[in-house]
Formats: sequence, structure tokens, C-alpha cells
Amino acid sequence: MADFADLKSSWTRGHSRSVAELAKAAGIEARLSTEQCDQLSRAGLVHDLGQVGIENGIWDKPGDLSTDEWEKVRLHSYWTDRILSRCPALAPLGALASSHHERMDGTGYHRQSTADQLTVEARLLAAADVLVALTSRRPHRNSFDLETAATLMREAASIRHLDKAAVEFAIAAVGGKAENPESFNPDGLTDREIEVLKLSSRGSTNRQVARQLFISVKTVGRHVENIYAKIGVSTRAGTAIYAMENRLIH
Repeated sequence: MADFADLKSSWTRGHSRSVAELAKAAGIEARLSTEQCDQLSRAGLVHDLGQVGIENGIWDKPGDLSTDEWEKVRLHSYWTDRILSRCPALAPLGALASSHHERMDGTGYHRQSTADQLTVEARLLAAADVLVALTSRRPHRNSFDLETAATLMREAASIRHLDKAAVEFAIAAVGGKAENPESFNPDGLTDREIEVLKLSSRGSTNRQVARQLFISVKTVGRHVENIYAKIGVSTRAGTAIYAMENRLIH
């Protein structure tokens, strides 16, 4: 299926296999489970199936795309999800495989997901897809060397397009020099929940947390409830121990 999708354009031959291999390798660097790494590999193989629904004239165009052409390009991840949904055995891969163009700040496509909605696997798949693309020739540019590609990806991470940790794990996976890759948030905690957890673990009340983060006390309460549910504790002492075990506070 990966090879079939990549036959669409001479510029993408081998792209899906490369993304699958890199995504899995990045998952290993990030110390994900074997099951998660296998899912990354499978999603990488089928992530670009939707590109077969877009005419070659767009994929092979050497110049800038028009607005209409960009709208068609933005649909290819949607078609990936739709294609996979038709097969019960492959449908579970749809959400992940079709997330490779989502961005942390919500500017990606086709769902315009934000950081809180993107799983660790989705962030790694996006980074792998970008790194493979940057180091490959395209009709409108030559390939970048690894050092230049790494710089471009770190710039994208600095403005919250890509996940910083995912970028560093992807770079490390291809033998590049990673810049102290950070760990992903544990147990599916969002960035905001991590902030709340750190403050409450140090003894701050909900009202104090709200004041420091410029959010309402009610919102803090909801975050605390979500944190308890995700990490399996029911007391602030439990969150403090969890925070120390996961090196969230020092």
C-alpha cells in the first residue's frame, strides 16, 4: 500500500517506507512501547494513501501552488482517513495516519488539531514526515542536508508548529545530534495540566494556581480532576509523589 501511494509521483518514490522507518525509530528513541512503535510504523506506511486522489499536475508542479491547488492538497490527509475507514482491519490506523500534517498551534490540516489533541504518536509521525520530506528532492526545490533540515525543523518547533521533543527524537533517529530532547508529557497529560500539577504539587491551592496561570479557579478544578483520573491518584500527596517520580519537580 505504501509503494502504491508513492507511485503517484516520481518525486515521492520510497517516501512512505522512509517515514514509517523513521517514525518507528523515533518512537524507539522516545522509549515508547513496542506496540506504539509498531503503530507508528504501520501509520507511516499508509499515511499518504490519500495523495492518489489528487491530480499529478499538483504534486509535480515546480512552482508555487494556487489557492485552489492548496485546498486540494489539504484534502489528501482527509482521503487517507476515508480510505482506511473502508477496511475494518485498517480503520483503527486512520486517525493517526491522517494526522501527519496537523500542527501544534492548530494551523495544520485537515482537522486543524491543536497540541492538546495530538498524541505522542501523532507528533512523532509529523516530525518524521517533515524530516523525510526536507531531506528529499521536490519539484520546487533540491533536498536539504540533515544539518539544514534540523535547523528548519527546530525553527518550526520554536513557533509551535512541530513538537520540540518529537523533532529531537526524529533527528536522533537518523544519527543527527539532538539538542537535549525532552520527554513527552507522561500519561497523556496536556501542557496545561502539567503546569497545574507542578504548582499544586508544591503546595499551591487552586486559587493560587489560578492566579499564577491567569485562569479561573473553576478551570483549575477541572484540570485537577483530569489529572487525578489520568495518573490514578486521588490526593495532592499522590500528585506530589507522581511529580517527583516523573521528574516534573526537582
